[in-house]
Amino acid sequence: MIYRFRVILDTEEDIFRDIEIEQNATCEDFHNSITQSFGFDGTEMASFYVSDDEWRQGEEIPLFDMSESDSPLRMMNETLLEDVLSEDQTRLIYVYDFLNLWTFFVELAEIAEPQDGTSYPNLMYVHGQIPAEAPPADFSGDEDDLDEDDPFADDDDDYDIEDYDGLDFDENWN
Repeated sequence: MIYRFRVILDTEEDIFRDIEIEQNATCEDFHNSITQSFGFDGTEMASFYVSDDEWRQGEEIPLFDMSESDSPLRMMNETLLEDVLSEDQTRLIYVYDFLNLWTFFVELAEIAEPQDGTSYPNLMYVHGQIPAEAPPADFSGDEDDLDEDDPFADDDDDYDIEDYDGLDFDENWN
């Protein structure tokens, strides 16, 4: 089977690519298809994140394991697309170049039969030109999602980092 994706750059302008790829291709194969279709050289770090219907970031599937955690991560070169995506799980977030944070919304649009004479991966459609610089990342979140029980949710903190007397600790404790 063939997965047909729409890969959308997170910008105000419409910039996207429609890509077909085999369902048994690896996430690394898909990463290479995305970088080539948007004109990147493919030399930067990248990760896919499983996403829900609200585009909330879930499990990371990195290109390389840079974590210091003992729990193993699913790596792109070891993870098949069919093991991550299905008719029920259709969304991924793709981040390329962690210094510039090129962020893409990836949605599985269709699962289809392969077409005779078509080689995959296949760039089906291109819309918009990628800007010279990555769009600024917006980490503000949705103000309606603030948890009132979260002690860190209050944005009205007026702490002065240089005011040691007001921080209630002994700076010469040892």
